[in-house]
Amino acid sequence: MEIRQLEAFAAVMSTGSVTAAGRLLGRSQPAITRSIQELESELGFALFARSGPRVSPTERGFLLYEEVEPVLLGMQQIRASAAVIGREGSRSLDVVATPALAAGLVPAALAADPALPAQIHLHSASPEKVVHAVLTGAAEVGVTSLPLEHRGVAVHWIGEVQCVAALAADDPLAAADTVPLAACAERALVTMQNPYRLRQLVDRALQDAGIAVPRRIDTNTSLNALALVRAGLGLAVLEPVTAYGMPVDGVAVRPIDVPIPFHFCVITPQGRPPTPAVQSLTEQLALAAARLLPGFVRRDAREGDGLVAQYETGSNPGRDAGSNDSGGSGDRTADATARESARTGARRHQQPTQPAPSARAAEPTRSAQAAQADQLARRAPSRQND
Repeated sequence: MEIRQLEAFAAVMSTGSVTAAGRLLGRSQPAITRSIQELESELGFALFARSGPRVSPTERGFLLYEEVEPVLLGMQQIRASAAVIGREGSRSLDVVATPALAAGLVPAALAADPALPAQIHLHSASPEKVVHAVLTGAAEVGVTSLPLEHRGVAVHWIGEVQCVAALAADDPLAAADTVPLAACAERALVTMQNPYRLRQLVDRALQDAGIAVPRRIDTNTSLNALALVRAGLGLAVLEPVTAYGMPVDGVAVRPIDVPIPFHFCVITPQGRPPTPAVQSLTEQLALAAARLLPGFVRRDAREGDGLVAQYETGSNPGRDAGSNDSGGSGDRTADATARESARTGARRHQQPTQPAPSARAAEPTRSAQAAQADQLARRAPSRQND
């Protein structure tokens, strides 16, 4: 099996025809056909069903393409990095983040970063695959949501923000400074599909408040949720990174009267000293979050274990992490503080926000279990968001 064969196969998959694949790769049509035939002969099964000049992928062809595509992308990155090294002696920077963070936060951090290398690779993936990419060294920096409890990654800091409500700009509720969670009892609720992250916090808040939702629309990205809201299909409760980082015309974003926290963090491979470019981006991500996200709180990495435990036990991470007091009055104070912070921040989110004080990164000391991570990433559902 040769790279040229895989390139021919991927080109036909992408373009839908042998002729177009030849033009894409700068090869003749017979050369593409020969490469495909050689690959099929070596594999022992057909990759395409042929009907005259047309070809359509077989089921096995689709399955193989899922494995081939990341390999070829990796080869492209190697070629690009090698060219930069040969020309300037500098390195590239590989960043992977969940879709919400990749689109809503990372670009702002990159734009303000004075230490960017000549080549930058930014990919979006599910939270499980973000961790896997960092563990295996495929990415130098990962930005993902909690819960996160993986050995072999260094957590530099944890960000905490409150979820927001997104509703159509002409909705009567858009005139209010704050949207009551109880409004979900009167409208269709747009939520995320992944039941293990943000979705469980939203569901728990609704359950605690005794709110029955008449209809649900779930999706795998916050951008989809905003588009559904703009179309008038319901009210969305979602993380604020997409809502503020990628504002959508026709959609109003408001704080919610009940604190529903969204936690995210920046990770790098454990045991690998971060390069100056990685260190700079890590700090710029925190600064960008402080500018973009109302009420952003930068937490010390050592708080991660406690936050993960609270996700697992079903307690409210925002309520419990908001105060060092364990009594009921501390919980109520944390709730009030979170609500006021969200209201105040939302009114001034267009203005720069001073970043929280820097916290020293506390990195885990246990070894990475790369094999376990690989299995987890392969078993992970195709839910992309948060």
